[in-house]
Amino acid sequence: MNAATILIVDDEPTNLSILSNLLRPDYQVRAANSGESALRAAASEPRPDLLLLDVMMPGMDGYTVLERLRSNPATADIPVIFLTALAEASDEERGLQLGAADFITKPIKPLVMLARLRTQLEAKQARDWMRNQNAVLEAEVARRMAENDMTQLVSIRALAHLAETRDPETGNHIQRTQNYVHLLAERLRHHPRFSSFLSRHNIDLLTKSAPLHDIGKVGIPDSILLKPGPLTTDEWEIMKTHAKLGSDAIEKAESDAEMRLDFLVLAKEIAHWHHEKWDGSGYPDGLAGDDIPISARLMAVADVFDALISTRVYKSAMPFAEAGKIIAAGRGKHFDPDVVDAFLDNLAELTAIAERYRDEA
Repeated sequence: MNAATILIVDDEPTNLSILSNLLRPDYQVRAANSGESALRAAASEPRPDLLLLDVMMPGMDGYTVLERLRSNPATADIPVIFLTALAEASDEERGLQLGAADFITKPIKPLVMLARLRTQLEAKQARDWMRNQNAVLEAEVARRMAENDMTQLVSIRALAHLAETRDPETGNHIQRTQNYVHLLAERLRHHPRFSSFLSRHNIDLLTKSAPLHDIGKVGIPDSILLKPGPLTTDEWEIMKTHAKLGSDAIEKAESDAEMRLDFLVLAKEIAHWHHEKWDGSGYPDGLAGDDIPISARLMAVADVFDALISTRVYKSAMPFAEAGKIIAAGRGKHFDPDVVDAFLDNLAELTAIAERYRDEA
């Protein structure tokens, strides 16, 4: 292990020489003969592990040097032992209040000084070790959290793509709707009706959860899901069950986890209620107004907009402007009025998302 570096600060050359000769057998020694040079030396490499600092110096005294050291993040943690001929208790109290690690009065007793110096160096070494361990631990926690987030995202996307395999015409639908929802949530984050729910944390969870909105379609027969023409009344009733099928599947996964997972709570809300309508005419539960979770209200606008602008076997893609007019017409009927306002205010950005994730021909 490398020897500790001690910076001796004293305006008397004799004192510097005596202290240097005393310490050199065991330590790397640097010297400064003024407060100004001490501050420069303390902030330069090799950074000292400890300062032996004379109090009474011309110009900048030791107390001022210590205050300056403590105000600089680069030198704030270096322990300082005052060396002084001052013997008044008030002098020692002042030094300790300013953050001195110890206070040694002159004339110096070499063995006493070395023992007290060694004590402070060992304490610093322990603090540095603890700081390094904490840094390593924090880095590992951050790495594992990032790994968990990535695992979560990949798992969600895999499940969403599984649903897509049953309905291949949806293409990049999950990426588009996920980005629409994120944009709308960000634009409504400070709205008084939404601010208490749309925290940064919940927006992140909402964005993660959005791809699972149609996971229940895996339970719909191909004869209905892939039917090129209009559905019969009975077929439509079966199609509508995908909302509850999806939320039931997520709820089962939630119970298997044996702990609350916030993103699954929102995923379940979105899957179950994104086909509800503001006026209560939607499905599966006929919820109306604010009884519909905010997560589902955002997804409702995103999902319908994307369905309108996408090609299906039974229809052509609708121009963005025309789709926007249909969303506007649903304000206060199909959709939350404030969500529609956010949609219309940001239609250009939503259109850009649609273009970025356009399905290949």
